[in-house]
Amino acid sequence: MAKKDIICAIDVGSSYVRTIIAQIISTEEKPRIIGIGVSPSFGVRKGMIVDIEETLKSISDSVERAERTAGVAVSRALVSIGGNHISSQYSKGVIAVGRADGEVTEDDLDRVIAAAQAISIPPNKEILHIIPRNYSLDDQKNIKDPMGMNGVRLEVDALIIEGSTPYIKNLSKCFDQARINIESFVLTSLAAARATLTKRQKELGVVLIDIGGGTTSIAVFEEDDLLLSTVLPIGGNHITNDIAIGLRTSIDVAEKVKLEFGNAIPREIGKREDINLAEIDPSEEGIVSRYHVAEIIEARLEEIFIMVNKELKAIGKDKLLPAGAVITGGTAKLPGMIDLAKEILSLPAQTGFPIPLGGLVDKVDEPSFSTAVGLLVWGVDDAQMGLKAGYSGKFREIFTKNTGGKMGNVKQWLEKFLP
Repeated sequence: MAKKDIICAIDVGSSYVRTIIAQIISTEEKPRIIGIGVSPSFGVRKGMIVDIEETLKSISDSVERAERTAGVAVSRALVSIGGNHISSQYSKGVIAVGRADGEVTEDDLDRVIAAAQAISIPPNKEILHIIPRNYSLDDQKNIKDPMGMNGVRLEVDALIIEGSTPYIKNLSKCFDQARINIESFVLTSLAAARATLTKRQKELGVVLIDIGGGTTSIAVFEEDDLLLSTVLPIGGNHITNDIAIGLRTSIDVAEKVKLEFGNAIPREIGKREDINLAEIDPSEEGIVSRYHVAEIIEARLEEIFIMVNKELKAIGKDKLLPAGAVITGGTAKLPGMIDLAKEILSLPAQTGFPIPLGGLVDKVDEPSFSTAVGLLVWGVDDAQMGLKAGYSGKFREIFTKNTGGKMGNVKQWLEKFLP
């Protein structure tokens, strides 16, 4: 099996590290998932590395499990990056079109985005993504793709996403010690959006809410432009902690209670429904109200959705996204989640599942795998860009964290399978 046919994606989360290995069979088939590895994440808290050795062990365990399933060893991967250290800002770049006849070329696009990158950033930050939102060519505004058009002055309006340099170095160190080269760092919310959102949703207007263990990532799209990308310092683990405190029980038991008996809408639970903790863990004792558990869950999820709504208000998009909210991540399948989101956000809402690929699809058909699958699709898309620059949907992206080589020209093939 040729290494050039293998793509590896690693999602380093606060609760789990998920690794997917896929193989490119032919230009007529979807990528085939051949290996999956999931390992608890002990060295990451709220999206930040707090213990390099523990993080390294979690990454190594996840990769080894995927390699055993796939029967191949991997030496490079696309890696997710998240946490509340992520920030973004808008920037503009302006250049003169290079050719004498005024036709915009690939080189002009590279130069105008490089001009947008020339901004002042804090010394402890570095650029992860530069995402062009739209272009202007002389008096023509809101151009999505100026390639081949004619003009004199080319301008780009870009969203620049930055991450913490210490975090990036610490994560890179973990992968160096695991002997895995990082192909690209990809923002968690952008990877999840790639796997769960359709082109129509991004054109109409949609907010992706990726509820992870320690953080919640948000991405807002409209007219196929990324309007907002931010990370909230709260996630599914906070719900578990609240249940543990409310029931005076252990974290492990609280997690089982959340998964087996949890609901985000207390009114759907009978007030006489009880949970016997001894049936969950023999070392525990006591009977607790399932209605009380639902109240605890509702309170924390309300907080998350109110914070999301605050972010939407800040950009003038609250209650104004026709495609509504798509909720993904490990907590997304909690009963009542969608109804609560509709109620608080005043938007349509649905659970976000990753797009179907080939191979071991039943193993990754869960919202918790959205980021990992998105990384995989991103890697295939990145291949045809030559890991330098290119088109994704209708916006161009340059990644400053690419360290690998090409995987082949698969543009026409990829377009068959993306939503």
